Amino acid sequence: MELLRKLYVFIRRKYRVFNKKKIVLLENEKLENTPFVIIADNCWGGSVYQWYDRPYNSPFVGLAIYGDCYIKLVSKFDYYMSKKLVFQNTSKYLFTGRLLNYPLGLLDDIEIHFVHYKNPEEAQEKWNRRKERMLKESNKDNYFFKMCDEWKADNEMLEKFHQLPIKNKITFAQGDKEIVSRSNHIKIKERHKRFKNTVPNGVKLFKISFLYFDLTEWLLSSKMKRTTFRK
Repeated sequence: MELLRKLYVFIRRKYRVFNKKKIVLLENEKLENTPFVIIADNCWGGSVYQWYDRPYNSPFVGLAIYGDCYIKLVSKFDYYMSKKLVFQNTSKYLFTGRLLNYPLGLLDDIEIHFVHYKNPEEAQEKWNRRKERMLKESNKDNYFFKMCDEWKADNEMLEKFHQLPIKNKITFAQGDKEIVSRSNHIKIKERHKRFKNTVPNGVKLFKISFLYFDLTEWLLSSKMKRTTFRK
């Protein structure tokens, strides 16, 4: 049964890749000029912009945020976005004294891991430019927040996220984990290649998201419409 499922997923993903231009054209026609801002805790957000061929109007692209930091960020979003981004070499989440091979930014007490940036200068320049674009969208109803369990977000953190007074939010977690049943929480069958007990990395997670829910419908109407894998 599992082998058949993997074969089905493989075929659906390949079909989507080979027919991307046609699919994106239809989805963009449906979405039209609907504005949206993606605030994600990993690379899933950047993949959304790439899929719809839209400019990054969010600074949360090409980076990652640990679960507890992401909860604090979202809880006091305007406060943290008013803070200046500064950089340091070590993280509280890693062994003391271990140097990172990517820039690590701080917004007050929140760590922003710029995992796909070469140096602090590049990270700072792109953060400021994309943050400026984001702030032009003043309607918070057009902000979409996404969280998953890849960066050490446990069940308690996911529950806290769902309790926040945010209109548009979604979570993904590996299917073996238990969380209070919510319409905007998705259990993912696929696993991370390294960690095994979390969902795949942000890019891979985006590539399989269409199997679980209709992203275009969510961005258009804020409604969570399940697709092939409904549970």
